[in-house]
Amino acid sequence: MSPRAHLRHTGALIRRNLLWIRQDPESMFDAILFPVIFTLLFVYVFGGSIGQSLGGGQERYVQYVVPGLMAMMGMNMAQGVGTGFNTDFNSGVMDRFRSLPIGRGSVLFAKIAVELMRMLIATAVLMVVGVLVGFHITNWPGLFASVGLSAVFGSALMWVFLTLGVIMKSAQSVQAMGFLVLMPLQFGSSIFAPTQSMPGWLQNFTEYNPLSSLADAARGLMVGGPVEHGLWVTLAWSLGLTVVMAPIAIHKFRTKS
Repeated sequence: MSPRAHLRHTGALIRRNLLWIRQDPESMFDAILFPVIFTLLFVYVFGGSIGQSLGGGQERYVQYVVPGLMAMMGMNMAQGVGTGFNTDFNSGVMDRFRSLPIGRGSVLFAKIAVELMRMLIATAVLMVVGVLVGFHITNWPGLFASVGLSAVFGSALMWVFLTLGVIMKSAQSVQAMGFLVLMPLQFGSSIFAPTQSMPGWLQNFTEYNPLSSLADAARGLMVGGPVEHGLWVTLAWSLGLTVVMAPIAIHKFRTKS
């Protein structure tokens, strides 16, 4: 099948997924409410104490945590694409797609494209809430670069959850597996707090945690600081996940009975 046909099929499936969201606006609640809840929770509950350790107060913590939360947007949207994909399988929608003369990869690429749109909406909500609680946008090119980097990593992580969506028996199983994997990655990182006060073994974990690299790179791009190491580590993780997991996800989708 030609690349042009794949693009046409992907575009049609993107339109289908967007129409589904239009008919079920509640499916956007996570993209809209998640950044609001997490920003307010961490700023007003932990901002004062952690901000003091950063040499400031709540305002200093806002500058620290908002770029970190941006690193979470793609990760949380990735978990959503896995549960949605599994639900489509169990409802018979995917059987219909696989009976049509369309590229098998088009179904997965369309899912990722729509989730990236949802991620951009969640990021926009995060930035609005961040500004309202005191975040200062001083580097607009850095902001857009951070959004792009988060989208690259998020799309790579989506291949992992698309694979889980195919092989797991229920959406609840996908969600539970995502929770077990993502919670240690989230809290064992530099997203919410500096890692210097963590135990040595946990600092070693955060050093190789891609979310720490992504959060540090976004922080450097948006408010200043080291960028190069976090940038290249994040891109390496993104490339590795995509190269390994994309063929597996497509193969599992083609052969699932």
